[in-house]
Amino acid sequence: MATTENGDVLVGLGEGAGQLFLRLDRANRHGLVAGATGTGKTVTLQILAQGLSDAGVPVFAADVKGDLSGVAMAGSPNEKLLARAARMGLDLTPLAAPTVFWDLFGEQGHPIRATMSEMGPLLLSRMLELNDVQEGVLTVAFRVADEEGLLLLDLKDLQAVLGYVGENAADISARYGAVAKASLAAIRRKLLVLEDQGAASFFGEPALALSDLMRVDGSGRGHVNILAADRLINSPRLYATFLLWLLSELFEELPEVGDPEKPRLAFFFDEAHLLFRDAPRGLLEKVEQVVRLIRSKGVGVYFVTQNPADIPDSVLGQLGNRIQHALRAYTPADQKGLRAAAQSFRANPAFDTAEAIQGLGVGEALVSLLDEKGAPCVVEKTLIRPPASRLGPATPAERSALMAQSPVRGLYDEARDRESAHERLQARAETQAAPAPPVKTAPAPRTPARRSSGGGRQGLGEAFTKSVLRTVGSQIGREIVRGMLGGLRRR
Repeated sequence: MATTENGDVLVGLGEGAGQLFLRLDRANRHGLVAGATGTGKTVTLQILAQGLSDAGVPVFAADVKGDLSGVAMAGSPNEKLLARAARMGLDLTPLAAPTVFWDLFGEQGHPIRATMSEMGPLLLSRMLELNDVQEGVLTVAFRVADEEGLLLLDLKDLQAVLGYVGENAADISARYGAVAKASLAAIRRKLLVLEDQGAASFFGEPALALSDLMRVDGSGRGHVNILAADRLINSPRLYATFLLWLLSELFEELPEVGDPEKPRLAFFFDEAHLLFRDAPRGLLEKVEQVVRLIRSKGVGVYFVTQNPADIPDSVLGQLGNRIQHALRAYTPADQKGLRAAAQSFRANPAFDTAEAIQGLGVGEALVSLLDEKGAPCVVEKTLIRPPASRLGPATPAERSALMAQSPVRGLYDEARDRESAHERLQARAETQAAPAPPVKTAPAPRTPARRSSGGGRQGLGEAFTKSVLRTVGSQIGREIVRGMLGGLRRR
C-alpha cells in the first residue's frame, strides 16, 4: 500500500522534495486534478481513489471513458511501470480496490434512483434548461403537489401534476400568480425529451440511501463507487445535475464533524466544466455554498477537468490540494488559461511555473498539497506513482462477476412503483367522470278509474285538471334535471 503509517496517500515523487503525500486530515479541503486530454488525469484519479480506499475512506467517482473501472482489478505492471516504481523506491504489488458499480440506466451497474421531490424544482429546472418564467411555473406545481398530498416520485407523477395545474389554472393563478398554459406545455415537452434520453429510469424508487456509498469492507478498506458515465455524458445536463444533487444530499443529511482525521467520503467530479457551463447565477451560488460547507461534514470534493479556468474563481479558491498535468497554449484563450493555472500555485523559485506546465510529459504533474497547518506547499514537479490496480477497463464479464458479489446486490435492481400523484389524480378523474346513479322513486298507486256519468268518458273538468297537473309536473321535472346537471358541472 502506498500510504504512511497515518494512512496519508502517496501521490508521487517530487523533483526537489522527495515523496509527496496527500494528508488524510487535509483531504476534506477539496482538490483539483487538471490537464489536457491524454496527459494522465485518469491515472491520477485512479491512484488517489485507490490510496484513499486503502486508508479506509469510501470514494465516489464518475467514470466518463470507462477506464477507471480497472481499479476493481489487480494490475499487471509492465517493465515501464516497474522501472518507475523502483525509481520511487516502491514495491509495486498488484492489488484491486473493493469496488461497487453504479449506473443511472441500470446497464453497467446497480441502478441509482432519486425521487422528483428529492431533486426539487431548482435542480430540475437546470436539467431541463428552463427560463425564469418556466422555473416559476414548475415551482408552483411542486407547491400544489405538496399542499394536496400528491407524492412526486417519477416522471409520470410530475406530468400528471402539471396537467392538473393546467386544468385548474384559473384557481391556482389566483393563489400564486399567473400560470401560463404555454409554460406548462413547454415544460411537459422538455420532460418528454428527458424521458427519451433515458432519465425515466433515474426518477423513482427505491431511492439511493447515501449510507450505501459510505461502506468499508471487512479489512477496513473503503469501497470505491464507480458511476458508469460513458453514456450519461451524452446528456451533460443530466450528468451535472445528478452529481450536484448527490452533493446536496450529502450536505443536507450528514452531521457536522469539523476537520476529521480522515474524510468520511471522497467525491471525484470528472468533466467538471459541465457543471458550470451556462449555469444560472442561482445555481452557481448553490454549488459554491455546498463546496464551501460540505468539508465540515467530512466530505472532500475533487474536480477533474482540462483547465482550472473551467471552474469559477469562487469555487477554485476553495480547492486546496492541486495536481496540474500538462497544458498546451496554442490560442490566446489557451494562453490565458495557462497563466491562470500557473498563478494558482504557490511559486517555486527553482522554475517558472507556466513554462513547466507546458513541458510536462505523460504521467508528470505540478503538485501542491496542503501541509499540517492547512497551507499550500510550494509547487513541485512530480512523477506520479504507478497504480497497483489495472490500467484500462474491466471487461463486461468481470463487471458482472463483481456485481453478483456486491454488498448492495438486490437492494436497487428492481424498481418499485407505489401509489403517488399519477395514480391519485387518475383515480380522482375517473370518479368525477362516472355518471350519477339514477334516482329511484316509488311507483304511484293505481286507483280504479272513475267513469263519468256520460258513458265512461271523463268529464270536461276532470280532463282539464289532469292536463294542468301534467304540465306543472314536467316543468318541475325539468328544473330538477337542470339542477342535477348544474351541480355536476360545478363539481
